[in-house]
Amino acid sequence: MPARRQLLAASLLAALPIQASALPAKPLNFPRDHGAHPNFRTEWWYVTGHCTSGQRQFGFQLTFFRSRIDATQTMQSAFAAKQLVFAHAAITDVQGKKLWHDQRVARAGFGIAQASEVDTDVRLRDWSFRRNADNNYQANLPADDLAIELTLQPTQAVLLQGRNGLSRKGPEEKQASYYYSQPQLATSGTLRIKNQRFNVTGTAWLDHEWSEEILHPQAVGWDWIGMNLLDGSALTAFHLRTADGSALWDGGSFRTSNGQLSIFSPGQVTFKPLRSWKSPFSGTTYPVEWSVHTPADRYTVRALVDNQELDSRQSTGAIYWEGLSELIDSGGKTIGLGYLEMTGYAKRLRM
Repeated sequence: MPARRQLLAASLLAALPIQASALPAKPLNFPRDHGAHPNFRTEWWYVTGHCTSGQRQFGFQLTFFRSRIDATQTMQSAFAAKQLVFAHAAITDVQGKKLWHDQRVARAGFGIAQASEVDTDVRLRDWSFRRNADNNYQANLPADDLAIELTLQPTQAVLLQGRNGLSRKGPEEKQASYYYSQPQLATSGTLRIKNQRFNVTGTAWLDHEWSEEILHPQAVGWDWIGMNLLDGSALTAFHLRTADGSALWDGGSFRTSNGQLSIFSPGQVTFKPLRSWKSPFSGTTYPVEWSVHTPADRYTVRALVDNQELDSRQSTGAIYWEGLSELIDSGGKTIGLGYLEMTGYAKRLRM
């Protein structure tokens, strides 16, 4: 069987339902939990950010996914695809109003793809994301039309989402993940679009999450924001949607610049669409401006570029929207920048 068909078959097997039980509450242990958790079904390291080069403004996103293939775990062959590694890279050129995107997928092993269990060190061919001994992250993702070469330096403590790092994602206890964030990452390095290279500085956000089951059977997708506020605060908010657009579950957090953390309870976060955009590529309609109510404030989240739709069907199998957006407070003032992610609009998301 050709390698491409093997990967497709493994991806389909990974989507089969499994019996999941509630995850226990437990302390996260660093640096170990910066690394991979191959005994869990799904995991990702997700970095989003905003940066500038002179008068040019960019958003960037890189994600490494790890997926356990349940049907192959008992196979003895070294060629069995027991873990798959996927990766996405994207750059939003705000002035050019264009999104550049690339993706990779491979089974783990043979020096092609790996995810260290010791610390953050994820590699997929010539793409890599790793944490150094000095606690900085290095991202290196070269591709034909784009390249991301960045150093990300933590300026704040790790933010444990949910209940000390155990984050509920649905009405059943088994719908949960271990989840932490690192907002306000000081960012420097270079971005390349085609043959243009830009020296950039900015601020980024890292999410690391691993789980056995996240989506409730009635959930078709989610809307999520991770926002670095200009005063050093950090805002997370999300809800999971049913087919009729109503919220099945919601949550999030707000941490002030001096470290005071508030975790939002279910029912405290609401997303209300204000303006939509229809993709000329997929025909999918996405809300690109939202009113987001949280215990911290009532915000407006507005995309800086409408067309930030990503076609990842060659890797994760989904078409979704993910892009640089501004955060506006209830007084009408822009107070932050970050990323809005919207899944399940083109078709139901499967994980």
